[in-house]
Amino acid sequence: MFRWEITQAALAQRVFAIVRSGSYDQATATADTLLAAGITSLEISLTTPFALEVVTTLRREVGDDAVIGAGTVLDATSARMAIDAGARFLVAPNLDAEVIRTAHRYGIPVFPGVSSPTEMVRAMELGADALKLFPASSYRPEWLKDVRAALPQAALLPTGGVTLENAPAWIAAGAVACGMGSALMEGDRDTVAKRVADLLARLADAAPE
Repeated sequence: MFRWEITQAALAQRVFAIVRSGSYDQATATADTLLAAGITSLEISLTTPFALEVVTTLRREVGDDAVIGAGTVLDATSARMAIDAGARFLVAPNLDAEVIRTAHRYGIPVFPGVSSPTEMVRAMELGADALKLFPASSYRPEWLKDVRAALPQAALLPTGGVTLENAPAWIAAGAVACGMGSALMEGDRDTVAKRVADLLARLADAAPE
């Protein structure tokens, strides 16, 4: 797949799940629950112990049924290791030109972290495939709407503090997708499945104002 095709697949549901766990077993179990609930895009944070092994395991198990990426990719070395492990996209809380260059060299999209219009423009100039607005808890959907009035070409992904309640509002304000972690994962498998189904339906109905 080309980079734009991977990006499109990773963001198709208007949400990607972030798995950040304390162990390999916990991470794989959480990922399995989310995938079973219908999530098709997962970011495995490199802050998770043996995160690269988690990426490799999930890629082997799900094949092309889901898009597995790596998060908290802070430098070029981590980027190359994540790609070698099988990550289909990279996410970071910061903007690092070498991460983007390294990933693009191997046809992998990057969603770097930005927190201002200046950083958004810089990230787009560096070739970022989408922009992770982080932490989203510091902003409101109305702020994003105002920014996109000036930068309609910015593909923004609010992440960090996005809730089940306000995720549709972010989409309505012009976000391409939202990154969500713990808000998706509490409870047993049936609870998670119901929560994910409800969220996906509300995100599908949300439309930019």
